[in-house]
Amino acid sequence: MIKVDLSGASSFFKGNGPDYAAVAEAHRTLAEGTGKGNDFIGWLTLPQTIAAGELKQIVACAKKIRARSQALLVVGIGGSYLGARAAVDLLRPTMKEGDVDIIFVGNGLSPDAMMDTLHRLGDKDFDICVISKSGTTLEPALAFRMYKGLLVSKYGAAEAGKRITAVTDAHRGVLHDMAVKEGWEMFVVPDDVGGRFSVLSAVGLLPMAVAGIDVEKVIACAIDEFKAMDLRSPENPAWQYAAARQHLYRNGKSIEILASYEPSFRFFAEWWKQLYGESEGKDGIGIYPASVEFTADLHSMGQYIQDGPRFLYETVVMFEEDINHFEVPHEVGDPDGLNYLAGRQLGDIMRTAAAAVKQAHIDGGVPNITISVPKRDEAGFAALVVFFELACGLSGYVSGVNPFDQPGVEAYKKNMFRMLGKPGAK
Repeated sequence: MIKVDLSGASSFFKGNGPDYAAVAEAHRTLAEGTGKGNDFIGWLTLPQTIAAGELKQIVACAKKIRARSQALLVVGIGGSYLGARAAVDLLRPTMKEGDVDIIFVGNGLSPDAMMDTLHRLGDKDFDICVISKSGTTLEPALAFRMYKGLLVSKYGAAEAGKRITAVTDAHRGVLHDMAVKEGWEMFVVPDDVGGRFSVLSAVGLLPMAVAGIDVEKVIACAIDEFKAMDLRSPENPAWQYAAARQHLYRNGKSIEILASYEPSFRFFAEWWKQLYGESEGKDGIGIYPASVEFTADLHSMGQYIQDGPRFLYETVVMFEEDINHFEVPHEVGDPDGLNYLAGRQLGDIMRTAAAAVKQAHIDGGVPNITISVPKRDEAGFAALVVFFELACGLSGYVSGVNPFDQPGVEAYKKNMFRMLGKPGAK
């Protein structure tokens, strides 16, 4: 299970410290489905639902794609791609022989980025997985139209149809209707799960499985984690994190910086930013979620974190066990002065650096929350997803907002469609 260390934040707590009574009430509200947005809490039982439903079909579909294609274009934006990309980057940061190149598209409108994708795709055999609840979100809809045309020109309409998989609404919507009409293989975006909570559905699992990730293990571990995280006690790490971050926020710490010493964690942090930003940033309140990559950003953002305004705190994700091990070699004559490190493991040096950074930041007025994960593998990924999702629901309810809606997201879309001249747009 995830472990949370609050020792680096405790000296910044005021009064009686984190309010676990409020978190207990939030957990009861969430579990009983009596709070705001209770029609979007299907993620609490999503691993069991998917295990009993689409999981075998997802694995079978991924096997077909891996057998016939060298690349998979995943068309989606926001919650329709960030979770999958977080998993692929974290667990498969480099491709091995026989792997499928997972290319994420439809998350922007840059023509240069599209050309870069076409160059990366080259003449590879490819499939498309298009992910959208409605099929009307502009960025992925435009990308799908363009890449679908490329697929048809390469293989012909009949074969192209066999290479398109749609993950969409079960009953309605533009993409649903297209998939039914064309006979594409389909998977469901659950009605009671918002996009940012959907990574453990086909939304995330199909691209993950095509990348070679053991999604059956991910789901089995997620089921176990949800059971473990149902502990109604301050010993629950999700309670600790939710209570601490809300306490710090109420005492002037309005920016949370998520950090990790693993470069492959970058897109997990992007998924986390959407999860917390979209869930809590409303009604004029909310902790601003930001992220950095250590140690690289210690040589850029490190100055601001150490000596800038004191309205931030940091949450650092550490993996306890390294997958790979590298020993610093001894060099005759010690020309670079590094022989004092000879024989030491690179991972141990990294953890020493992390301890030094933690102490420096605490001394500089930055509270530190450390989250420990056993290993950077399928079980670790599942544990992180469950932990952050549950803590997000709890933290949102403690803050008083509806953690499961996102009314502000539509504002720019209305302006954009009106300016583009979409029929009926106001």
